[in-house]
Amino acid sequence: MADPILSVQSLNTHFFADEGTIRAVDGVSFDLYAGRTLGIVGESGCGKSVTARSILRIVERPGRIVSGSIILRRSNNTIVDLTTLPTDGAQMRAIRGGEIGLVFQEPMSSLSAFHTIGNQLQEAVLLHDPIGKKAARTKAIDLLAMVGIPRPSQRVDSYSFELSGGLRQRVMIAMALAAEPHILIADEPTTALDVTTQAQILDLIRRIQQERNLAVMLITHDMGVIAETADDVVVMYLGKEVERGPVDSTFHAPKHPYTRALLRSIPSVLAEPRARLATITGSIPHPFARPAGCPFNPRCPERMAVCETTVPLQYDVGHNQATACHLYAA
Repeated sequence: MADPILSVQSLNTHFFADEGTIRAVDGVSFDLYAGRTLGIVGESGCGKSVTARSILRIVERPGRIVSGSIILRRSNNTIVDLTTLPTDGAQMRAIRGGEIGLVFQEPMSSLSAFHTIGNQLQEAVLLHDPIGKKAARTKAIDLLAMVGIPRPSQRVDSYSFELSGGLRQRVMIAMALAAEPHILIADEPTTALDVTTQAQILDLIRRIQQERNLAVMLITHDMGVIAETADDVVVMYLGKEVERGPVDSTFHAPKHPYTRALLRSIPSVLAEPRARLATITGSIPHPFARPAGCPFNPRCPERMAVCETTVPLQYDVGHNQATACHLYAA
């Protein structure tokens, strides 16, 4: 396999409040490769979105990256650690959108209601390529056509509130790809959409990835979406990476109790009628009340005494899988 286009190593992003410190991202590591999709999965509050924001250096105060590295292999074959760049510096601004595109979860709150979608797309184009307004408008129409919006030459003058949720999400994807980045981060891109539209958006991302050889990082809480779209998966819990590996081996032979619990929670068409859905006991603890030892131990059906006192290391369990669980200690 070629070198990763992005390599995150031991990333720690903390939020500092009067009540204490929130370890939103706690030692996470993974690689992104051109043409492959990495799924980041876990319940809400596990640090998935903060991981994405850390990569783009848009973590809001009082949060900041406290340690770790984010190594980007740029299009000119230079290598840069994004954690060393000034957040508002020219180099980081060029990377945002220019080399790493981001699709947010809720397009209605991300798109301006006071400007046409064409104007917003033109702004995204001109920010990284000063080709002139006329050429930018033409490119905006081409982008709308690329993401499958009907009658793009007319829709370019529409406002966001005139579009359906699915079309607005397509506009967000077009905006993220306006400067032809090499990495696309999609943060819960289908959460607010119906099942049919969700499938269309995921198919769209997959098609564009193949056409452009994009590295895609897909953030979701839906294990079914990961199974359908991702090549590799990172499972996060309370800011920590509890399991990572190829999707096929991880889903067929999950090692961490949390991964197994997430997979059991997926509704099945083979289930008995009116049967209760499987759930995970308890809930994610408050960030200021993190349990000692393994963060998942209060909810884990397989916990041992060591789980309550000692944070587990990452153990290689074969098939390119690794898991942070005392069950696999030598």
